[in-house]
Amino acid sequence: MRTTPLPRAQAEHHRPAGRWPALGVLVLAVMMVAVNGTVLALATPFLSEDLRPTGTQLLWIGDVYAFVLAGLLVSMGSLGDRIGRKKLLMIGTTAFGLASLLIAYAPTAEALIAGRAVQGIAGATLMPSTLALVRNIFHDPRERSTAIGIWGAALSAGAAASPLLGGWLLEHFWWGSVFLINVPLAALVVVAGVVLLPESKNPAPGPWDLPSVLLSVVGVVGIVYAIKEFAVHGPRPDAVVAAPVGLAALVLFVRRQVALPSPLIDVRLFRNRVFTGVVGANLLSIFGLSGLIYFLSQYFQLVRGYGPLHAGLAEMPAMVASMAVGLLAGWTVRRTSVRVAIAGGLGLTAVAMLVPAFITPTSGYPALAVSLFLMGGGTGLTFTAASDLVLSSVPKEQAGAASAVSETAYELGMALGIAVLGSLVMGVYRGFEVPAGTPPEVAEAAGHSLGGAVQATSALPADLAATVLTAARAAFTDGLAVASGIGAALLFAATAMAWFMLKPRSPENTLNTPA
Repeated sequence: MRTTPLPRAQAEHHRPAGRWPALGVLVLAVMMVAVNGTVLALATPFLSEDLRPTGTQLLWIGDVYAFVLAGLLVSMGSLGDRIGRKKLLMIGTTAFGLASLLIAYAPTAEALIAGRAVQGIAGATLMPSTLALVRNIFHDPRERSTAIGIWGAALSAGAAASPLLGGWLLEHFWWGSVFLINVPLAALVVVAGVVLLPESKNPAPGPWDLPSVLLSVVGVVGIVYAIKEFAVHGPRPDAVVAAPVGLAALVLFVRRQVALPSPLIDVRLFRNRVFTGVVGANLLSIFGLSGLIYFLSQYFQLVRGYGPLHAGLAEMPAMVASMAVGLLAGWTVRRTSVRVAIAGGLGLTAVAMLVPAFITPTSGYPALAVSLFLMGGGTGLTFTAASDLVLSSVPKEQAGAASAVSETAYELGMALGIAVLGSLVMGVYRGFEVPAGTPPEVAEAAGHSLGGAVQATSALPADLAATVLTAARAAFTDGLAVASGIGAALLFAATAMAWFMLKPRSPENTLNTPA
């Protein structure tokens, strides 16, 4: 059922004078997190030279932020509902800036890992707090749709700026400079936020249930860890144990939420087919974008020979389209429906993944640029429309917990996209035949990854190195093509599922959607 427009007098009453400057503060906070998302990948070769981390430490440097962030999103969203979203945002932003400072000047790998963990805790406070504040600042449905579109566009803008800004800084300064950029942004968010942001929280929140917090952390971290480890190392014992432990913790979490009078999140919302469909669509749209961007980045750099800055520019069509379409998502929903917007966005994402299914090591860039543009547009439409509907589906007192569900779907979508598509890519890649005459140690390194092949062949004679790299690049590209084709098929199926699940059947099974 659609919400009816507010009368003019009532709408003006629900439009605080400082709402747009307040949105500017929230946009800065979101961009800070988005910029931080990919700079580590660019900085890893440089910090590895400086800090000399072990292989295990290097894995933790890359993974600890995502594990902590994903595990704490639901808990922090619920905490913001209880103590105040503005208060939690100010605390989290301060911690994020201080952690960035620690990382930039980390003297050891252990200090860097600790800084990344603190960043993950702080990041878990930022995303749900910003989206929940948007829900509580903008009461008019049309304005809220526009504000969420701007919020989503800022997320895309930060992700787009990250490789460009990070690449430029790494070419001119030391690796820590890519983390220092968070410090002035954090200071600006705190100073402006204290003045411009209104406080909001649930007036009758109930206690923050620590057993539920622990179960949600164990559950989400266990699942994300298992997905990542299966993708990289296969069915190792730790991953085999982590998956059922995570699932069991999530089952216990759900049962506890149903029994509690004041749960962290009202899991009964998932009984509503539309709500479940929206959250699932959110996850699947990010599944396609994150997986394709991650492996196309490797394709551009390791197959086509682009530098980090060049590769970042090559991926810009996705981010530009995501920003533009995200801003228009509210207009699209009003002119059509949430069902058309979300299913249409997933369909665009599926079509975009068909292009890399025919990729070769010598494919021209224009076709890939079109694919990236369609991918970004589809994701921007789905993600923004889904985020708006999730927030509209709950009372504003529960906005933090609801937005945390949306953000958790985002994080799981990223992990699944890289893990599932990565498993397909590496499954094909590891089957390639190393040319005769290749030293065994080089053959072993080349068989693990394309990056390993590039490093291992640097000491070989030029002709043999070229032969090995040609075979490795062809195998990686074949894997990318297979993964894209299967990913496209999955997303076409998801499009049909979303079209079915988002069809209202009765008033009680329909969520309020933005007008």
